Formats: sequence, structure tokens, C-alpha cells
Amino acid sequence: MKKKSKLLAVLSIMFALIFSLAACNSSEKTDTGGTDSKAVPGEGTINIGYTGPLSGPAAFYGERTLNGVQMAAEEINKAGGVEVNGKKYKLNIVSLDDKYLPNEAGGNAKRLMQENKTPIIFTPHSGGVAAMQVFNQQEKFIIGAYTSEPKVTEGGNKLTVRIPPRYDGYLEPFTNYSMEKFGKKIAFLPTASQYGKDWAEKLQPHWEEAGGEVVYNSSIDFAKDTDFFTIITNALKEKPDVLFIGGPSEPTAKVAKQARELGFKGGFIVMDQAKFDEMKKVTGSYDVLNGAIGVMPLVNSDSPGIPEFVKNYRAKYNEDPGSEAGLNYIAMYVFAEAIKAAGSVDDPEKIMSHMQDGLDNLPEDKKVYVIPKIDPNGGFEAELIVAAIEDGEVVPIKAD
Repeated sequence: MKKKSKLLAVLSIMFALIFSLAACNSSEKTDTGGTDSKAVPGEGTINIGYTGPLSGPAAFYGERTLNGVQMAAEEINKAGGVEVNGKKYKLNIVSLDDKYLPNEAGGNAKRLMQENKTPIIFTPHSGGVAAMQVFNQQEKFIIGAYTSEPKVTEGGNKLTVRIPPRYDGYLEPFTNYSMEKFGKKIAFLPTASQYGKDWAEKLQPHWEEAGGEVVYNSSIDFAKDTDFFTIITNALKEKPDVLFIGGPSEPTAKVAKQARELGFKGGFIVMDQAKFDEMKKVTGSYDVLNGAIGVMPLVNSDSPGIPEFVKNYRAKYNEDPGSEAGLNYIAMYVFAEAIKAAGSVDDPEKIMSHMQDGLDNLPEDKKVYVIPKIDPNGGFEAELIVAAIEDGEVVPIKAD
């Protein structure tokens, strides 16, 4: 009897361990930002993928890009979903954390395809886009690329949509404003990501051709560095008139704040990835950012869909939305309209061929940004909306 009791006890422990491990595996696989779409008879589901930084220094940025995608999907679902060939489909957002690392983004994309068959995968960094472009055409999924890097749609990849305007359009207005207001000496302190390197490689020759001088050229690895005093001190020894900074909004704001604490009185050129309104949450006011030029905050824009979007976003997330949320929100709506026009939920080539229909069919009250067309390479063409901070206020700057 004692032997049987011992055997039963051992078996009980083994079964408990098996169920525990199963539960752990299950929780790993459901690390998603699902949109609560419950199955209804005759109704289908379209899984939409997302890979971005949801932990680490860029988590603030990643969460807000995901917020825009999720909010749009929830609204679409509440309005009845996406109807294709007489059948209704709900959108389900499946999100994975890539910690802002390209290799993690690539691995996440493979997992999303294998486990969820996602015809579209959003990502908010150019390194992640590059990693996915290695195989997305073979695996047949569209990349929703939230990056203004022109290269992502210039390399011949037929299944990539660049969501923001390309950043090289900002070079002239940013340079002209900064030189006129502050002078021609600039120090480079952008993010060390590939996106930051590409931005710097475009800005340097443009600045020099305009008669300027780059007196310090370095970068900051926001994934590793949290205290920037040493590198900023080294840059300020060269007496720059302007600092070129950028990356995710939160650490970029810390760079600006520490530069002011070290006595810097000049201007800032702020890469389009960082947003003034998000930076203000760190600096406490716009006064620290006086003399900065960058992208106009979404809440200060006058696009037709702004009032309703801002109201709904505030109600849901208890904060003002930035362009990360706004552009990904509108992109999700455009993809939904393209799916309808294509008459397919799982053929990315058909969906891609109807992206212009997606833009044309976008309801007026969803136009958080005015995007008239998509170019032949897959980039959304939108007007550049530029602003500067002067006397603690956001001031629009013409970007011809």
C-alpha cells in the first residue's frame, strides 16, 4: 500500500508540473494586445500583427504606436467590422515586444506569421523593417512601417507601406530655421539606431552645403545609456550653436534637459521620431525646448479628424495623443478599407494593390492627417507639418 501511495504522490506531482508548464507556455503565446473580438457565427477574424518596443527605454514610444493601431481596430469592430464578399470580419491585434531590437522584430514577425497568419505586421522602427524585409515577400505579409526612412520603400520591396512622410523633406526647413536663429556650428547627438545614423548622414552634407560646420559628431545608445552628461559636456566644449538630437521622445527630452542644465543656450534640431508634446511630459514645460524645431504636435494640427480623435483618445488613455498614435490609427483604417476594396483578407498583394482605394475611401472624420496618395514605391505622401518652440509656445513653421 505504501508503494502505491508513493507512486500516486509522484504521479500527482508530475501532473501538477505538466499543467503548470502548459499554463506558462499559454501565457507566453497570448502576449497580445487583442481587441476583444468574440466569435460570432458566420463571422471571421483578421489577425493584425505588431512588433515594437513595449519594454525598455523606448517602451513609451512603442506603446503609443500600438495604441493607435488598437484604437482604430476597436472602433472598426464596434462599427461592425470589415465586410469582405458578404462576410463580416473582426480585427484582432496581436502584439509582441521586440525591445527596439531588429533581430527580435524579425523573430517576432516569423512567430506572428506561423502562429497567427497575419497579412499585415506593423513595426515602429527602421531596423525592424529592414529585418522583416529579408523575408516578408516570401512569407507574404505587408509591413506597416512607421518610419520616415526613405530607404524602406526605395529598395524594391513590394509589400512595404511607409506610414509617415519621408524625413529628408525636413532637412531644409530645419537647417534654415536653426542657422538663421542661432548660427552655423552644430553638434550631432542623435540616437545610435540605424535610423539615427541615416538621419545624420543626410543632415551633415546638407548642413555643410548651406555653409555650416559640424563641430562634434557622435550618437547616444538609448538602450544602454541613461545619463548623458559626459557626452553632452564633450559636445558643448566645441561651442555649438545648435544640437541635433532625436530618437524616442522620452530619452530625447532628457538630452535636451541635461544640455540646458549644463548651460547650453542654443537651438535644437529634433529628429521627427521625437515629438514635442511627448517631450514636454519629461521637461515639464516647453521653456526647456525654446529654439527647437521639429514636427508639429498632433493636437496643434487642424486636420478634419483631429477633434474627434483627440476626444476619444483622451477618454481611453487619459492623455493627449501624439503623431505616433495618430499616424498608426489612420494607417489601420486605410488597411481596413484596402482589404474591403481588394475583396481579400489574406492576399497581401491584392491588399497592397488597393492601398490608394484605402486612402480614397477613408471617412472624413477619420482623417487625422490628410494623406492624398501613396507613391508607386509604397510611401504615404502627406504634407510636412513643421513647428518650432518660441517663448514656451508651439509656432507653425512653413516647410516649402
